Amino acid sequence: MRAIIVDDEELACAALREVLAPHTEIEVVAECANGFEAVKAVSELKPDLLFLDVQMPKLDGFEVLELVGPQAAVIFVTAYDSYAMRAFEVHAIDYLLKPFSAARLEAALTRAKNRIGNITATSAVDLAAAARPPAQYLERVAVRDGTRVHIIPIGKLEYVEAQDDYVELHSGGKKHLKQQTISSLEVGLNPARFVRIHRSYIVNLERVVKIEPYTKDSRLAVLADGTQLPVSRSGYARLKELLDRRA
Repeated sequence: MRAIIVDDEELACAALREVLAPHTEIEVVAECANGFEAVKAVSELKPDLLFLDVQMPKLDGFEVLELVGPQAAVIFVTAYDSYAMRAFEVHAIDYLLKPFSAARLEAALTRAKNRIGNITATSAVDLAAAARPPAQYLERVAVRDGTRVHIIPIGKLEYVEAQDDYVELHSGGKKHLKQQTISSLEVGLNPARFVRIHRSYIVNLERVVKIEPYTKDSRLAVLADGTQLPVSRSGYARLKELLDRRA
């Protein structure tokens, strides 16, 4: 099995590499010190197994999973026990708390061997979104563009447009395409700031300057930059209610 170790602590990487050494069936093909390096390495090296820390600068372990998708089986290796439930909800194989014993690692590797080759094709993006606690809303959105990663602060997200199994994120006059359904992204957005105005559109309330009639049963939301977005009947009810609260 080809594996990648992702941890921002050099000593932790070295310790894991040492305990993996007797397991000759595991080939460590890369070590990454942050989430950006991990996304690039997974994309280029196509590992079977990912040993992934949770808390890291810039991109955390769950954001890495959102970007790379279900390309590798995942074993979380972390000093924090508070993410265990979320880890298993995104179908991690195991959750190793540092420090762990050789027997505990052996058990995790056995699970990995049993799982690899039979990994579900379900999108890790949607699984990660579903695992997020309801009251914990996104503060930023990470979007992969080839080997580059764009980070969009949530306050700068103007609106979202559905594109089949993708979403097009509009921010600062630029468009970013992300492999995620609009419904799963909606779960992570604060409903006091973002509203689903149409089956294909979510808008940042702070960007809406007025609502105009369009046809007998539909309206348009006009944004600060002049962009016009369609508003469905049900979307209008939600939008008007939230705008009235802010008035």
